[in-house]
Amino acid sequence: MTDSENITEIRRAVQALCAEFPGEYWRTKDSARAYPDEFVDALTKKGFLAALIPEIYGGSGLNLDAAAVIMEEIQASGCNGASAHAQTYIMNTLLKYGSAEQKQEYLPRIASGELRLQAFGVSEPTSGTDTLSLRTVAMRDGDEYIINGQKIWTSRAEHSDLMLLLARTTPREAAATKTEGLSIFLVDMREVVGKGMTIKPIRTMMNHSTTEIFFDDMRIPASALIGEEGKGFRYILSGMNAERILIAAECIGDAKWFIRKATEYANERNVFGRAIGQNQGVQFPIARCYAQMCAAELMVHHAAQVFDAGGNPGAQANMAKLLASEASWAAADMCVQTHGGFGFAEEYDVERKFREARLYTVAPISTNLILSYLAEHVLGLPRSY
Repeated sequence: MTDSENITEIRRAVQALCAEFPGEYWRTKDSARAYPDEFVDALTKKGFLAALIPEIYGGSGLNLDAAAVIMEEIQASGCNGASAHAQTYIMNTLLKYGSAEQKQEYLPRIASGELRLQAFGVSEPTSGTDTLSLRTVAMRDGDEYIINGQKIWTSRAEHSDLMLLLARTTPREAAATKTEGLSIFLVDMREVVGKGMTIKPIRTMMNHSTTEIFFDDMRIPASALIGEEGKGFRYILSGMNAERILIAAECIGDAKWFIRKATEYANERNVFGRAIGQNQGVQFPIARCYAQMCAAELMVHHAAQVFDAGGNPGAQANMAKLLASEASWAAADMCVQTHGGFGFAEEYDVERKFREARLYTVAPISTNLILSYLAEHVLGLPRSY
């Protein structure tokens, strides 16, 4: 791809910031299962996490395609954008459907770093990605809502001030359609942790700071409602497309990191008197991963451009996520194979990135669900579930 001068400048700025957080920093955080506060603060100060916030609120006022470049370069530099990426795509719901008062209250403080919006409460233990079957309930009580239920895989909840929460405000059987009756709330977690909200961390194979959250008669002000009550599912769909595009961009960055790492090692590593990269058995997998990555990269930026043009990028966003996550995972596997035993040694960072990359063929939406979406909504095949 040929970048514009502005995009090239963004890439260089992200690369310069990430150079201050080398592999040793990430290995230490990974070993301790610690949140990279210093890295997230640095991204915030440079304005990268406020990429989509309009300049009038103190943000960078960039489009999604530019934000995708930011996330790609973070990963390509060997860092882990998952520690902060949610703020970028969650922002879309607040930007599109928040009231003028909500935007004025929160956006400038998010852009400055005074507040973090990193948590997105959607998935539940019993429903998973079947969002319309979620059971968390918000009942109106005068000037408040009372919330009861449970969320799972709500990442960064322990390190966020605000959370976007999806809850049912109308019983499913009473809703006019199956997509009605869900509402979105902007919850100030500083006010409710220990007062109706309980956060429990979940230890996973990678350092992802994910949690499960319990709501027990949690009270929040009615002003926390974003947009119109009962329309929340429609509101989050656009945000989900942005999420898939940005995470797909991260996968492209990961693939580039793995390909570069494998290429460098194949040139440097000598066995039987010559560089292993001279062997076609080593060359061909690297070259194939490069071709796969380039094809996926084109789809990612195409999806972002459809989004920025105001179109419905549902198919493109899903295909971008599918192709990019598979390209990343293929490159991860190839990189370990190229390094042989050294691919499992912490000091090379390959095993850490390998674990991190594995997530994205499963989350935030699995490969099989994407294929089901394409089969039904693009190809016109019967619904399979």
